[in-house]
Amino acid sequence: MKENPTVMVKSKSQSRPNVIWGFFSTVKLTIVLLIILAIVSILGTLVPQEQGAAEFARRLNPAMLQIFTSLDLFDMYHSIWFRVLIGCLAMNLIICSIDRFPATWKRFSARPEPDRTKPFDNLPPEQSFLVQGTLEETANRVNKLLQSRYKKIRKKEVDANRFFYGEKGGYSNFGVYLVHLSVLLILVGSLVGSFFGFDAYVNILEGEQIDTVMLRKTMNPLKLEFTVRCDKFTVKFYENGAPKEYRSDLSFIVKGKEVAKESLLVNHPVEFMGVTFYQASYGSAPGKTVRLKISRNITQPTVTDVRVEAGKSIALPGGEGKFKVIDVRGDIMKMGQAVLISVQPDQGNPVDFWVFKQGKMVLKMLPEPMLKSPKFNPSAFKPYTFFLDGLETKFYTGLQVNRDPGVSIVWIGCFLMIAGLFVTFFLSHKRIWVHILKTDQGMKISAAGTANRNPVGLERELEHLTRDLKGLFGKKG
Repeated sequence: MKENPTVMVKSKSQSRPNVIWGFFSTVKLTIVLLIILAIVSILGTLVPQEQGAAEFARRLNPAMLQIFTSLDLFDMYHSIWFRVLIGCLAMNLIICSIDRFPATWKRFSARPEPDRTKPFDNLPPEQSFLVQGTLEETANRVNKLLQSRYKKIRKKEVDANRFFYGEKGGYSNFGVYLVHLSVLLILVGSLVGSFFGFDAYVNILEGEQIDTVMLRKTMNPLKLEFTVRCDKFTVKFYENGAPKEYRSDLSFIVKGKEVAKESLLVNHPVEFMGVTFYQASYGSAPGKTVRLKISRNITQPTVTDVRVEAGKSIALPGGEGKFKVIDVRGDIMKMGQAVLISVQPDQGNPVDFWVFKQGKMVLKMLPEPMLKSPKFNPSAFKPYTFFLDGLETKFYTGLQVNRDPGVSIVWIGCFLMIAGLFVTFFLSHKRIWVHILKTDQGMKISAAGTANRNPVGLERELEHLTRDLKGLFGKKG
């Protein structure tokens, strides 16, 4: 026999005068919120988010762009209204659970009388059988078997009758609350990640190190608690020139001490101190080494080839002072490679000027005021003329840098959800009664039961119990 299924029946919330409680304790609100979240998720899939939204935004007219921007539709999962929506769903789950918990606890803690006769109404013949022996001996053997299989065993003696009650799976009544808790943990995890996490990027030249990344949303720098160094970057290509694999060998440094080395590949992220690094892109950029030709025009022109590292002072060939490269550009104003030279003479003020690799072409492109400026004259410091021979280029690795402290909470929620769904759908609260009646033909033993769900499982339970009871007395099942 089967009890009414466990339904989240609303308790007498009419007795609660609180309007807010009544609003959040309705299942209708849950359905509405889930529908809204589903629509928002679809919208978030159709509308590019964050860094992918630039191209889409350019195709919108100004009025529509203003609407999308004001509603945070390009970053809806971090918007205030989305967080409020998540908060409302969390509040709805909490209040619904509290509102219905007393009824669930009442079902769990109820102790039916052992001598109930209703479970034995319309009992199938195979669940009753006769055995020989005394009433006490039969009752003791049945009690011992039930004690080994069920909890909360209760017994009652009424004249020539012995009644037994036991149950199992009582905690399955709380499976739905385990599901509710898992959803709450997932929601909390998403909010924790939204408030306390970040999504950033950084480019690191091979051989260099950084301790600051750039936030994608605000484009503000964010200082890390450690330093990352790109020791080596390698890229492999297919025969058609397309990149096959690129790999970054990274070192992580904390307070000046190298504490970890990791290899980062596409789809194989690396995590360090709660921050996850993804291989996103790569490219080439000018390094610190610059090749220059320096012409000194006095009586007889001389040309000197120099390899200089940016930032380091080098003596001029004639000893009149020193110079250094203070800026290196791979492409400045779409006019090619250029370096900014600063000459510090032994006497006088420093002289700064740009030197372009394509000097003659650049001179034709510059407007008249810039041509007259010493800033664009490679011969600004007499008697020298500087020529840029080339720049050392290095690969840089482009990394996506994320921190989401809510991930572990979300994972716990996912595992709890699986456990809760298993308890809810595959376990049931079974209540079992066994009746021993003394008759002229012997002791009649009957087994009956009820369950809050899974009637097939209850039938199997009673079938196994009846078979084992028969086995106690040497009868074949």
